[in-house]
Amino acid sequence: MSDKNDLNEAVSHEQLFKLKNVSKKFTRGKETISIFEDLNLDIEKGDFVSIMGPSGSGKTTLLNMLGGVDQPSSGTILFDGNPIENLSEGALAKWRASHVGFIFQFYNLMPMLSAEKNVELPLMLKKLSAKQRKKSVVTALKLVGLEDRAKHLPRELSGGQQQRVAIARAIVSDPDLLFCDEPTGDLDRATATEILEMLQLLNNDFGKTIVMVTHDPEAAKFATTRLHLDKGTFENQTASANEVNTEEGVL
Repeated sequence: MSDKNDLNEAVSHEQLFKLKNVSKKFTRGKETISIFEDLNLDIEKGDFVSIMGPSGSGKTTLLNMLGGVDQPSSGTILFDGNPIENLSEGALAKWRASHVGFIFQFYNLMPMLSAEKNVELPLMLKKLSAKQRKKSVVTALKLVGLEDRAKHLPRELSGGQQQRVAIARAIVSDPDLLFCDEPTGDLDRATATEILEMLQLLNNDFGKTIVMVTHDPEAAKFATTRLHLDKGTFENQTASANEVNTEEGVL
């Protein structure tokens, strides 16, 4: 009996997110637009998930719902077994500050702040001393290879360097989750690969769970679970990047 309970607890522990019959609708005048209906999805701890699909398929909407920025019209979103869709704005903000880091296509850096001050911003929501914040910022910038650019303003950095600052900002509070919305969409191929390898490192070596929306099939190959969202449903395309590369090598 105890063995069965232990097994159930282990299975539950591995599951980070669960979407159950989630629907999202918008009202435009007298018209109701359905983005998706009865969507189901399981995301395990430590997974690297990519979501592809045509424009308007709801990829970013889904990412925003997982991050507590948007709410479903119906259904349940469970994080570690606890529903988040009905949390108050204050509770959601506290949850995001503790568990979530966001990475965007266009970096969203504050132009008047240095790299280190941009990275420090999420820590201002926590009860940390200036010394503690400084230590965390230095660690995050070092991890992304930009400790020597800490004093630079965004305009003094390349696009790839700005995205590295954005990644450092996303990880500085040591969140469980990284939500990436087209993180390489504004970068050339070589720089995009560097950013994706960094995300892969955060996933493999630091255990970060990553959910990435992308239009780029090459970017999707870096994920361990690949999904395609179209017409409100998922087409599961799970495979490791190594398996895909091997198959392409054969072809």
